[in-house]
Amino acid sequence: MPSDKSSDATSFDVRHEPQHSRYSATVDGALAVADYHRDVNVIAFTHTEVPPAIQGRGVASALAQRALDDARAAGARVIPACEFFARYMDEHPEYDDLRAAKPNVEG
Repeated sequence: MPSDKSSDATSFDVRHEPQHSRYSATVDGALAVADYHRDVNVIAFTHTEVPPAIQGRGVASALAQRALDDARAAGARVIPACEFFARYMDEHPEYDDLRAAKPNVEG
């Protein structure tokens, strides 16, 4: 996944920080993050946190959009393990093709 800076339509400066396994954005001095774990070509987004002072401004959505766009560019599959990423992907079907296949468990 690319590690350069980018800006999305909401103009938040979202950074990929692979050394910390996260995406981040600092808005008005507050740090928002989307943490992930990567295993070969599967990325599990495990936690998204936006400080109360900057909630409701689309920061988490900007993090998710950048992270999912990077996953697509890298040819990776995604597990939306945190509630926010799961909801974001449900609300944005354009990312459905990134979902990692669920294991087939038969009883």
